[in-house]
Amino acid sequence: MSDATEKPVDADAWETACAEDLAEEKARRRAQHGPPPGSAAEELKKLVDAVTDKIAGLSGGQAPFLGAVAQGTAEQAAKQVVRQVRNVVEPVIERNSDVFDHLAAAGSELLAAYRSAVEGQERRWTQRTQDPAPPKPRKGEDEGPGGEHIDLD
Repeated sequence: MSDATEKPVDADAWETACAEDLAEEKARRRAQHGPPPGSAAEELKKLVDAVTDKIAGLSGGQAPFLGAVAQGTAEQAAKQVVRQVRNVVEPVIERNSDVFDHLAAAGSELLAAYRSAVEGQERRWTQRTQDPAPPKPRKGEDEGPGGEHIDLD
């Protein structure tokens, strides 16, 4: 081949194509499902914000049975509690964001283990109901005081 017919070779062509495809797929998913959830720390911060906003909203004008003075005192107390909660929680979240990510992952693993255990138990229960007659235990094996079968599962 001559130099005139050879095309320049891009050494990173495959990497570039994959990165472009990945970016397009992420954009498509964002458009379809909205932005992905943040880290566990960010989600916890959003939860604290939502709860404190709800508490502040409940205290503001929601108690018609209280007098004006009592209602103003209740509002001040609620605002003070909200400030205290934020002052305590936000620094903890910021300093330990990786801890919350690990806790979220551990929670997911615990949930998976629980589901596995429940599915296994459900499978055993449904197998028993499908069997026409459970096998009789041998004499002295798994029997209660009246001679009835005791299920050890």
